[in-house]
Amino acid sequence: MNKNIVSTTWLAKSINDPNLIILDATFPAKVPKGLEGKCIKNAQYFDLKNKFSDLEAKFPSTFPSIEQLEKGCTELGIQKDSIIVIYDMAGIYTSPRIWWMFKTIGINNVYVLDGGLTKWIADGYNIVNNYNTTIKSSNFKIDLPSIDAIRKHDFIKKHISSENIITVDARSKGRFNNTEEDPRKELKSGHIPNSINIPYTEVLKNGCFKTDTELKLVFKDIIEMNPSELVFSCGSGITACILLLASENIISCKKTIYDGSWTEWATLEGLLK
Repeated sequence: MNKNIVSTTWLAKSINDPNLIILDATFPAKVPKGLEGKCIKNAQYFDLKNKFSDLEAKFPSTFPSIEQLEKGCTELGIQKDSIIVIYDMAGIYTSPRIWWMFKTIGINNVYVLDGGLTKWIADGYNIVNNYNTTIKSSNFKIDLPSIDAIRKHDFIKKHISSENIITVDARSKGRFNNTEEDPRKELKSGHIPNSINIPYTEVLKNGCFKTDTELKLVFKDIIEMNPSELVFSCGSGITACILLLASENIISCKKTIYDGSWTEWATLEGLLK
């Protein structure tokens, strides 16, 4: 167990801890064939799309309101002293986004299960057929005066030529370099001027995070730049969080997420087809 990631071994030993909250953050479209409805014992489903994103926002996966977060956390039974472990059904994808969201609202005992459900099964641990629906609701309150982990279009625009505030894009090289189509048919591919491309797949190996030694090589150029802030971006703010989590142990500067990411940037900059 490190400060952000837990192993399947750790989770198996801690699975009956009464303070433990296990959350399956898998997008429905990312459920591997044969794992439909399967989960780790005591897990609850974390509905990012419908309960933990701003449904009235123009852009997908937008960070929810404080009220929405409080309501969702209350329904999941989360307390201030809860230990939260988040996983994906297939390796690492959505879980770092949820980890970042909880960190952003002041919850520190939150971790991502390295390798997700796939590694849990590969390591010989059992799964069950139903999510836990017996959780007692809590009275969770967020008492932060402000949230300083989210960046928007105007901030990126203002600092676009800064040498100290660097935007790091987690999308594929093809989308970044405009050599492949953006999955959102209305948008052109391309990238924010002066941003750096590190596809999120480069920080993963066999569905798990690479070691810190390997990650230092991935982030070598950025480490040498010694920025005061890294702003992570992607298509809609999901895979950007994979890069942010991967950098946590090896880069000590301020780290934020451009929540609207390329979808917002391309729209507001008129990069439409």
